[in-house]
This record gives sequence, C-alpha cells and structure tokens, in this order.
Amino acid sequence: MKIVGSVIARLGSKRLTFKNLLPYKGEPLVLRGVRKLLDNQSVDRVVLSTDSELIARTCLLDGVDILFRPEHLSGDSIASIPVFQHIIEHFPCDLHVNYNCNFPECDQSVLEKTIAMAQETGEALSNPFAVWAQTRECLSAYGDPFNITATQFDVSGVHPLDIHNMDDLLEVHRVHQNAFSWENIKKAQI
Repeated sequence: MKIVGSVIARLGSKRLTFKNLLPYKGEPLVLRGVRKLLDNQSVDRVVLSTDSELIARTCLLDGVDILFRPEHLSGDSIASIPVFQHIIEHFPCDLHVNYNCNFPECDQSVLEKTIAMAQETGEALSNPFAVWAQTRECLSAYGDPFNITATQFDVSGVHPLDIHNMDDLLEVHRVHQNAFSWENIKKAQI
C-alpha cells in the first residue's frame, strides 16, 4: 500500500500572521510538521501543499515534494478535502494522511493509529484533530467537504490546543518548555 503524507500550509492566516512560519522549539511549525511525516516509517512520500514560495522554501528538504495550490484552493473558506483531492491527483496513492501542523506536539503513534483505522474504515480522524487519513476511494467519492465522514477517535498523544493565535502558541510553548521561566528571565534583567 502506497501512503502519501501531507502538510497543507497557506501564508495568509487571518488570526495569526505568518502562523505556519512561526517557530516552535526553534523551528517553523510547517517544517516541524513536514519532519514528523518524514520520520514516519509508514509514509512513502511527503508532500507540502502551499500557496507560498516562502513556505515552500522553508520546507525544501530531501524527500519533500512541493505542490503549489491554485488560487481556487487557497482561500479562507476552502475545506481541506478539495486540497487533499488535489494532492492525490498529482501524487497518486492508496492512502493519504494529513498532519495538521497547528498541533506541534503529536506522537508518531497517533499517525500510525490514524493510518491503521483509515485502512479499516476508509477514513479516520484523531481527536484532537491533528491527523486525518483517507483511502483513495474515500477521497474520490467524497460528498460535501464540510460534512466530515471520518471515524473519529480520542488520543492522548496530542497536545489539545489547536494553534490559531499568539496566546495559543505561547501556551503550547509554556506547557512543553516548563524549565523555562519567563518571570525568572525578566527578574534577572532588572
């Protein structure tokens, strides 16, 4: 079974400007997402779907294919399913798995479980919504892209905060960098 993994990342975030390029633990969120897929043993090919040359250049790594999205797939109101369909049009596969880089803390076990469930049911989505997978047949016959048909399952290997603003990003940093005390840094400079 051929598995294509994707990260989809636009430049134009309305709530947090350049969100996908902001650092988490010293690396852009989008690059962290791409690396997570590259590190997964089940994924045969990794695709970055973007509308931005800057995001594409940030993720130019061996083993990453860049797919530029046409304008009609780049707006704020576009559902993910048409973007996934665009990916498998250009990178045929048996199964597609998407990693949402808005969840920078996600165990590899979540990717594995989502892939396994999608192989069984046709489509699976972790809760929190960090990993979403579909078979080629499921994506080809998808109905309303806003009516998600995935088998959803709860996972503990994902930090539950979906990053959409600066406070979200800072909170994930705070939780996962507890040795770092901003208050101590500020006091040391007084």
